[in-house]
Amino acid sequence: MSDTRRESAAESAVRVSTLELFFDLVFVFTLTQLTRLLADELDWTGAARVALMLGIILWMYGGFAWLTNAVIPNNRLRRTLMLVGMGGFLTISLAIPDAFGDSGWAFGVGYFVVNAVHSGLFVLAGGPGSARAMLRLAPVNLTSATLVLAGGFAPDEWRWVLWGLAFAVCVAAPYLRPIGGFSISPSHFVERHGLVVIIALGESVVAIGVGAAGLDVDPALVLVAALGLTLSYLMWWVYFGDGDEAAEHALASVPESRRAMVAMRAYGYAHFVLLLGIVVVAAGTKKVIGHAGDELKLAEAVALASGLALYLAGDAAFRRVLALGKVEYRAAGVVLALATIPLGLVVAGWQLVALVVVLLLVLAAEARGPAPHTAKAR
Repeated sequence: MSDTRRESAAESAVRVSTLELFFDLVFVFTLTQLTRLLADELDWTGAARVALMLGIILWMYGGFAWLTNAVIPNNRLRRTLMLVGMGGFLTISLAIPDAFGDSGWAFGVGYFVVNAVHSGLFVLAGGPGSARAMLRLAPVNLTSATLVLAGGFAPDEWRWVLWGLAFAVCVAAPYLRPIGGFSISPSHFVERHGLVVIIALGESVVAIGVGAAGLDVDPALVLVAALGLTLSYLMWWVYFGDGDEAAEHALASVPESRRAMVAMRAYGYAHFVLLLGIVVVAAGTKKVIGHAGDELKLAEAVALASGLALYLAGDAAFRRVLALGKVEYRAAGVVLALATIPLGLVVAGWQLVALVVVLLLVLAAEARGPAPHTAKAR
């Protein structure tokens, strides 16, 4: 067997483990907490808090996807350390509702623990190449974790500054320290991040149930719930309609020296925007259920529209990095989604219908349009 075929066979054997799926249950709670916080504080300050916390959390949560891509959790020590990391994420999630108040210290401590487990496992068990890459990146990760920890104990006004700096360090990290040494199995990597998107979309479905809690189940409620579910389904179709194979092939075609950076752009930066969009849509949907015949407040109408716009923008960026095509249709969908805001200010249900129509138009245009041209991932 040639080296290329041997590598391909080895990569295809790396699949997401049940421990990783168990680990993801904490992220379900994280998204629930962020959605609830945004729904309760649906203004620019609340949105900024949610975006900042999601960005900080996602840097390390995504880091664990990179970790399990290189380190199979198949012995007691690795599994125990994964459990400790899970405990750190749980602490972070518990702190989210009052993270900018009295629970900031717990957010900071949990984040520092998660960072330490991540770096330690990578260095101890990640293999020579990944260990060297992690040692280069560890000082930057430690800096961001220290800023989050310090911010958790700092006065409220300084918390914004320190956590904002921590997020900036996370975003800049791949440019401050080379990440080319990380070895990535495309099949596992794509599947793992696809499951994260599924989890997030699940939160938008849960938001329908939460918004309907305590209401009489009448035809109007069933109809608006069905519209909300249809919107979530179409969002699933936007991301998963082509299957994982195209993304796997695109990532596998990138030379290994560049693959980590391409993966960071596609599954780090672009997915942050995409996942933030799902959280915002879920918060907006929660407000619409049970009030479909009423007019929305401006913040609620903006949340529904901008959430879908962010989702489409993130998906377009993801597709552009991996050269998957259909970027123009997603970009047009961003504009159309934002154009639905005035409808929500008249009747909430109309805006929900309009957003469903936007996604149907995007998907129909893609189905009728020319096949995407072949290009190399960026």
